Amino acid sequence: MKEHRAGGVVLRVTNVAKTVADCFKFRNKIGLDVALEALRDAVHYERASTDAIWEAARVCRVTRVMRPYLESLP
Repeated sequence: MKEHRAGGVVLRVTNVAKTVADCFKFRNKIGLDVALEALRDAVHYERASTDAIWEAARVCRVTRVMRPYLESLP
């Protein structure tokens, strides 16, 4: 997580892999379709590697949820 200052306020910015894992963590609130689209886009546009996404999933404790979707990626 990086911290940036803007107008005297500290902004915390995460990376793409953490954002994808967070989408799966909060899939009941935002929808599974949004989480799947985030995963597909991150891998397709090479914004994050599957290894980085897997590590973020481990930290967010969503590996069981994400495993089938990560395994189905080309």
